[in-house]
Amino acid sequence: MGSNSSRIGDLPKNEYLKKLSGTESISENDPFWNQLLSFSFPAPTKGHINLCVENNPRTGNLGALIKVFLSRTKELKLSAECQNHIFIWQTHNALFIICCLLKVFICQMSEEELQLHFTYEEKSPGNYSSDSEDLLEELLCCLMQLITDIPLLDITYEISVEAISTMVVFLSCQLFHKEVLRQSISHKYLMRGPCLPYTSKLVKTLLYNFIRQEKPPPPGAHVFPQQSDGGGLLYGLASGVATGLWTVFTLGGVGSKAAASPELSSPLANQSLLLLLVLANLTDASDAPNPYRQAIMSFKNTQDSSPFPSSIPHAFQINFNSLYTALCEQQTSDQATLLLYTLLHQNSNIRTYMLARTDMENLVLPILEILYHVEERNSHHVYMALIILLILTEDDGFNRSIHEVILKNITWYSERVLTEISLGSLLILVVIRTIQYNMTRTRDKYLHTNCLAALANMSAQFRSLHQYAAQRIISLFSLLSKKHNKVLEQATQSLRGSLSSNDVPLPDYAQDLNVIEEVIRMMLEIINSCLTNSLHHNPNLVYALLYKRDLFEQFRTHPSFQDIMQNIDLVISFFSSRLLQAGAELSVERVLEIIKQGVVALPKDRLKKFPELKFKYVEEEQPEEFFIPYVWSLVYNSAVGLYWNPQDIQLFTMDSD
Repeated sequence: MGSNSSRIGDLPKNEYLKKLSGTESISENDPFWNQLLSFSFPAPTKGHINLCVENNPRTGNLGALIKVFLSRTKELKLSAECQNHIFIWQTHNALFIICCLLKVFICQMSEEELQLHFTYEEKSPGNYSSDSEDLLEELLCCLMQLITDIPLLDITYEISVEAISTMVVFLSCQLFHKEVLRQSISHKYLMRGPCLPYTSKLVKTLLYNFIRQEKPPPPGAHVFPQQSDGGGLLYGLASGVATGLWTVFTLGGVGSKAAASPELSSPLANQSLLLLLVLANLTDASDAPNPYRQAIMSFKNTQDSSPFPSSIPHAFQINFNSLYTALCEQQTSDQATLLLYTLLHQNSNIRTYMLARTDMENLVLPILEILYHVEERNSHHVYMALIILLILTEDDGFNRSIHEVILKNITWYSERVLTEISLGSLLILVVIRTIQYNMTRTRDKYLHTNCLAALANMSAQFRSLHQYAAQRIISLFSLLSKKHNKVLEQATQSLRGSLSSNDVPLPDYAQDLNVIEEVIRMMLEIINSCLTNSLHHNPNLVYALLYKRDLFEQFRTHPSFQDIMQNIDLVISFFSSRLLQAGAELSVERVLEIIKQGVVALPKDRLKKFPELKFKYVEEEQPEEFFIPYVWSLVYNSAVGLYWNPQDIQLFTMDSD
């Protein structure tokens, strides 16, 4: 086909594509396949694909093409070693056509109907054997072998990406169902039978692909021949770069805003990560747990020489240092943040390793930057970043160590120039900013709760708070206090109105008041926890309290806050008295000096002890209802999503935002 069909304009009249999609059955041994697979155009046209779907039940040509591909993959490893560019190129083309056809088949029919297309048997001599076989399962196993066994070279890069993309497409039936699939033919293939032994090897390979971030080969080293007019089979689905032929649709339904897609430096790493997340979030079978999730939950560090318990299947080892470095460097994408969450939440080996690192700022700073730029991120990405912080703050060692890490010149923090600040104080600033953004914009109670839980977990370990962080804690309380007074006034007016008119339905201000009072109490508990456990470490917080002491006056006698106000009231009274004795017109430096002296003089037994504030992240009862649509939205917005029609998507709501 090569030179005869090098231009896109020639595709509709191309004889080989017409024959593939026509009404004639083609034997897997026909020389036609070598001619078809020597093409150098971006993709079969929609017309050819639709004809193939229509005629395949009679011709079985898709099955024949798959058999051609399967036979070629047996020689792929040797071809890579021998640098057989043409053979690898043709094998890639076969897989590429299969992937294009699979996308349309899966979109247009049920899995049962799809299976019939793959089990067609031609009885005439020279075509199909009479033996019953499952080409779908064989294809899937072959893809897993290709991904895990073929060495990654310049000439195999594209076919490796294509194999991963085809596996994602193979599982994409979920996109065309509104409900989460709990039983599926594709799931069955992956979770039992000949595919199952590849579980740990596949997960390990995908992780290493993510770690290595291998870039595609330079144009001169590309396996595909180039044409004089600039054309060629540098197809976006394989390389991760969308050409002018394709439209990438954005997804608005799963988040407030579709994330901008940065140019992919490593299509292989990105596609590997997407497949890994899809596999990790498959629902369990009725009689067995998801083996890919088991593998992700249990893998260990290569430096860990302890034996795996016999009860842990699909176990393997990987270099944790390399994985940690990759996770730190890649947090600009939703999928990398989701992987970090998955590993921290599900793999105790990874969590223990990360919390023991002495360079946690490399991981925490990118997460804080996600939260800081909340306006530019979709809501799911923000949630993942916040839950990661919550999981980290469950550890007291983390809460102590972040105040010992001193940072210089945080350029992305624009509200104020921060020439020097601890990681702990910066974390407090960003979380408080997220709360304030949420109060004025999204008003999401779930986000509020997790932000406050992270602050509460840290509060007993607050150390040497930056003066700006201390000010922002009290400023947030001031904002909450004003909101409380406003809602209280509205509730009072509403009550008066209800006495004069019974016809007009009134807003439920009592519920709003309960919510705001819960948040205020949480803030008071956070301040109290810091004063009770680390008063001597935080003169700036005491200073901020004294500066805004009038804020707390109204809550001293409030029945919801009386108990928690005791310590705060005691600290304010004690230090106010000492400042009064020192005279008027005191400088900031003198006030801080008096506070530091007073901390030593304040009897610790006068502060009432409260239960320690500790909040643990607990995943919702049916996490798949959140994570499966989220993962598939990421796939849809990636290079794999090309060719899917937004009107066909059922799993999530398409939106124009």
